[in-house]
Amino acid sequence: MPAERFVAQLNDQIANEFAAHQQYLAAAVYFDRLTMPQLAGFFYHQATVQRGHAMMMIKFLADQDAAVVVPGVEAPTTDFDSVVGPIELVLEQERRVTDQINLLTRIAREEGDFAAEAFVQWFTKQQVDAVITMSDLQTVARRSTNDPEAIEAYIWREQTPREHPQHRPGEDGSVPA
Repeated sequence: MPAERFVAQLNDQIANEFAAHQQYLAAAVYFDRLTMPQLAGFFYHQATVQRGHAMMMIKFLADQDAAVVVPGVEAPTTDFDSVVGPIELVLEQERRVTDQINLLTRIAREEGDFAAEAFVQWFTKQQVDAVITMSDLQTVARRSTNDPEAIEAYIWREQTPREHPQHRPGEDGSVPA
């Protein structure tokens, strides 16, 4: 069984992941209300990813016969001044989560818990990718504040999986209107 310190911190992280889920969901709703379907879809998807992370952590603890705390979470931020607002908020959140995952790694190492460290390493890689993705999106959103269609096109071009049915560019490579 993992060390008590690791279990306590992972339970805290479960709460952080559910809070991230709620914040991504709030951002998705914001973009949905602005009729920005690409951003809304991207953020809805990211919400499910965060929930999945929490569920993986719960399963890890349960499989290790460790205590699992299913947390309540505070309400997410739902009011934003511009399309850049939710993106900046989520980027800050992803940077905090990176620090939290790094703390989990440190605790696992200090406790000599190789299984816990191996488990957390997957999240470390995910966080690197998440920060890069959100940082790039922030750059595009800041540059395109007055052109929300450019942000939508970026999400469609860079974040929509190629196998997605909507990802069929025109003959000239243009984004469908």
